[in-house]
Amino acid sequence: MELKAGDVVMLKSGGQPLTVAEVRENEVLCLWMGMEGDLFRETLPLATLVQVEEEEDEDEEEDDEDDE
Repeated sequence: MELKAGDVVMLKSGGQPLTVAEVRENEVLCLWMGMEGDLFRETLPLATLVQVEEEEDEDEEEDDEDDE
């Protein structure tokens, strides 16, 4: 899995999305916002993460089709 700063990942065990801040060999520095707006930072092993597929916004696509 090739990760770069700005990618969105999640723990394989579940949880909320995390933003990749830095990738160092087999470790990834991740950032996320807590429920009360606190910023958290944690370095996690690459093996514990999966990349979140970015979904295209279907509403925007439908709006574009309506304009034609």
